[in-house]
Amino acid sequence: MKLIAQGAEAKLYKDGKSLIKYRAPKEYRIPEIDGRLRKSRTRREAKILQKLAELDFPSPRIAESDDEKIVMGYIDGKKLSSILEKTDYRKVSRELGRKIRILHDNHIIHGDLTTSNFILKDQAYFVDFGLGFFSLKTEDKAVDLHLLRQALEAKHHTIGEACFREVLKGYHDRTVEKRLEIVERRGRYKSRV
Repeated sequence: MKLIAQGAEAKLYKDGKSLIKYRAPKEYRIPEIDGRLRKSRTRREAKILQKLAELDFPSPRIAESDDEKIVMGYIDGKKLSSILEKTDYRKVSRELGRKIRILHDNHIIHGDLTTSNFILKDQAYFVDFGLGFFSLKTEDKAVDLHLLRQALEAKHHTIGEACFREVLKGYHDRTVEKRLEIVERRGRYKSRV
C-alpha cells in the first residue's frame, strides 16, 4: 500500500487497482465527536458512491467500506487541474456541465467541484465526494456551480470564464442558473462590506 495523497479529511492509499480512502482520527477533536464525524462522513460518501454506481455515472466504484475507510476502484488518468489548458477545454467543460446536471437531477451535491476532483481518462470522472450530500434545494445546486466557477477562475484564470460559460451550456437548467445569479450577487456584496 502506497500513500499517494493526504488532505485535511483523509489519506489516500493505492493498493494495486484499488484506492483506499482512510479518515484518520483527529487529535484536536473530542474523541466522541471525532468518531461520529468520521463515521457519518464516510457512510455518506459511500452512500453517494453506491448511488453513482447505480446510475452508471463516471466515478470510482466502491468495493467495500466501514466507519473509517472506503475501498474503491483506482481511476488511472490525469487530474484535470494539471491538463485543462492542454485539452479541448470548451468540450471538456460542456461535458462537465452535462454530468453535474445528472448529479443534481439525482439530488447529489458534490460539495467540492474543483478541477482537482475530475480525472480525465477516456472521459471525465468525478472523484472525492467527501464533502458531498443529498439535497433537493435549488440553492445547494447553485452553490455547487458557484464553487466550480470560483475554482476555474482561480486555478485557470486565462480560460476560467470561457470554461464556465461552457459548463452552463452543458448544464442547461435556467432555474438553477437564476439562483446562481442570486448566489453570486450575494457573494459580491459580502466581499465589499
